[in-house]
Amino acid sequence: MAVVYLTRVEKFNAAHKLWINTWSEEENIAYFGKCANKNWHGHNYTLFVTVKGTPDPVVGFVHDAKKLSKIIREVITDKLDHSNLNLDVDFIPPGVMPTTENMAIIIWEQLEPHIHGCKLHCIKLQETDTIFAEYYGEK
Repeated sequence: MAVVYLTRVEKFNAAHKLWINTWSEEENIAYFGKCANKNWHGHNYTLFVTVKGTPDPVVGFVHDAKKLSKIIREVITDKLDHSNLNLDVDFIPPGVMPTTENMAIIIWEQLEPHIHGCKLHCIKLQETDTIFAEYYGEK
């Protein structure tokens, strides 16, 4: 049977700060640059959620794209959009730096239990035009 990969794209805006409390301000700025801005900074994120499976023989879908969008919005983007990732989101563990890499893993962990009839394949989180992280559930 053929395996098909379906990707749904959603967007959200959020602020964060990359900062290590045990480092000096100079060390944080030297390492994280603008991302260590003491007054936070924001990004217009693009989230790519890819599922994989065999298309249903009757309807032809791996997963209904509208239903997938609804799951992503309810579980992820409604909670992240216009939030401070360091302070506002209950599913980001305390002390976990909200980097693009960590957020890809966290988003996977939140979404995976809600995907049925196919498998979650990849979370790609794009932070800027030139930076994105991909996570495939590997530990």
